[in-house]
Amino acid sequence: MNSSSPAPLLQAATGGLGTRRPDDPELVAWIDDSIALCRPEQVFYCDGSDAEDEFLLAEACRLGVLTRLDPQKLPGCYYHRSAQNDVARVEQLTFICTPTAEQAGPTNHWTEPGEMRSKLRGMFAGSMRGRTMFVVPYLMGPPGSPLAKVGVELTDSIYVVLNMRKVTRMGETALRHLQQLRRLRLNDAIKSDFPLFNRGLHSMLDLDPARRFICHFPQDNEILSVGSGYGGNVLLGKKCFSLRVGSYLAQSQGWMAEHMLLLAAESPEGEQHYIAAAFPSACGKTNFAMMIPPARFAGWKIRTIGDDIAWMQPGPDGRLWAVNPESGYFGVIPGTNSGTNPNAVATISRDTIYTNVALLEDEGDVWWEGKDGPVPARCADWRGEPWTPELGTKAAHPNSRFTSPMRNNPALAPEADEARGVPISAIIFGGRRGDTVPLVYQSRDWTHGVFLGATMASETTAAAAGAVGQVRRDPMAMLPFCGYHMGDYFAHWLEMANGLEQPPLIFGVNWFRRDTAGKFLWPGFGENMRVLKWIIDRCEGRADGNETAIGIVPRREDFDLAGMTDFSEENFRRLTTVDAAEWNRELDAQGELFASLGAHLPAELAAEREQLRQRLLVPAADGSPSDDAVELLSP
Repeated sequence: MNSSSPAPLLQAATGGLGTRRPDDPELVAWIDDSIALCRPEQVFYCDGSDAEDEFLLAEACRLGVLTRLDPQKLPGCYYHRSAQNDVARVEQLTFICTPTAEQAGPTNHWTEPGEMRSKLRGMFAGSMRGRTMFVVPYLMGPPGSPLAKVGVELTDSIYVVLNMRKVTRMGETALRHLQQLRRLRLNDAIKSDFPLFNRGLHSMLDLDPARRFICHFPQDNEILSVGSGYGGNVLLGKKCFSLRVGSYLAQSQGWMAEHMLLLAAESPEGEQHYIAAAFPSACGKTNFAMMIPPARFAGWKIRTIGDDIAWMQPGPDGRLWAVNPESGYFGVIPGTNSGTNPNAVATISRDTIYTNVALLEDEGDVWWEGKDGPVPARCADWRGEPWTPELGTKAAHPNSRFTSPMRNNPALAPEADEARGVPISAIIFGGRRGDTVPLVYQSRDWTHGVFLGATMASETTAAAAGAVGQVRRDPMAMLPFCGYHMGDYFAHWLEMANGLEQPPLIFGVNWFRRDTAGKFLWPGFGENMRVLKWIIDRCEGRADGNETAIGIVPRREDFDLAGMTDFSEENFRRLTTVDAAEWNRELDAQGELFASLGAHLPAELAAEREQLRQRLLVPAADGSPSDDAVELLSP
């Protein structure tokens, strides 16, 4: 029951499903070339219908790729176990293939496109013999949106198909959009000769890490992925198209492709605000996007537009407008329960694929660390091995996942399908930091806000392969996902201000600051509503703040702590204190990234860094020197 062995063929009797070829000549020519290269025994053309979904789910169970869970406990839910060497994104094997290494920049792995194509074509040659090739057309973005983009993924993984159906608008809707784009180009309404659809070719091969590559060709709107069966490496509409290739498209076409959640916040008085927030993977994006406010905020409504990716562009009114290009969630599941994220619990209770959690085989149920209810006395762990609590190991992989359609979310915003998107009031940057960074602070202006995002850092998590817990720079949470030179990406952010008469305010947050005993100072989860309320009040000019060297932090009298009986005033003081010694060390740590960008680093950001260094030299109110870890203008 895993993807370590490529699946055999589908049943011959499909009832007519999977037989209708698209009629776009360019698309058909590429499909035929890929068939000739990969040599599949069958080709299945996906239409996105319910009948197709039922057929493919049944086939996935027959082939041992999925296990159906108890339909009474978890209706429409299935279990999948990946290969043990294939459980996370492989950033070290992810390449940006541009004509020159300078175009990809120092934060990306680069290979010359011709060389990489030749290597991969050799791997793809005959790679699907004895297998089925699935043709998966998909649409990123709401139908009718000017930002919507078409992709087509060819894959030999039925698991990929079933996941792509949940996280994208898959099937005929994408082909209809492609037809519309083709008509616009024929009528000269589209002047660019850039490919109208993203071409994605994926084969699991034998899942050998030595033959695993995820390669992006931004100028050609193409992705080639081999040797993996794990979501982030093979669901090519996710990070691959929507961010790595999407960020290049955005820079070329004057919009933004960002690793950001989108939420709608409505006050009891009916005041509406839309917020975009960038957090690295496994740092609370989904929890924040699905937040339920505490009782103190009765009457407030938080609705989810998206939990992972935002595409944004200036609108005719001078505001920044955003859409969620996805239609589902591919979320990290450990720690998810009715206390941390009740809306996520409801979302994953049906029509969900669970990957690499523990399996209660006799009960047709799943379990993970942090799930509601008692710890099971025994189960099969994510590897399929017998597990009991006494072993002291994790039953679910720390990066285990759920894949659910967004329609399951009880807090889904009606605007999630709005073609024109929503106007953004504020942008939030946040990472996992045990020290240094305050609970919340505001940038002085757009340029300072870009500096804030460009210098953000976070402790690494299990979402990516490699060491966990190390602090690394993760600009705008885009370090693994920016498809071109990071310095040019910063410049694009700065240039976007030219089209914005009412730019969003920019904030930094940190839910993860700890005390000297290692305990979290802030409770997080629903209590993050208090931070969001202060941000909204700042957008409306209703709350003051204290100026510090790094930006504006809340004043105690303008920050609602009512009802937090277990939270002390001292904790709030610690959470809003700026320590000059820590921030001087932070400035030093920023230097490595900035130096690596060379001449591509915008002068404005270099100036912001120098100005911050000078502000940190200003003595504290009592006249003591700031470089002795004094507090700068703390409340």
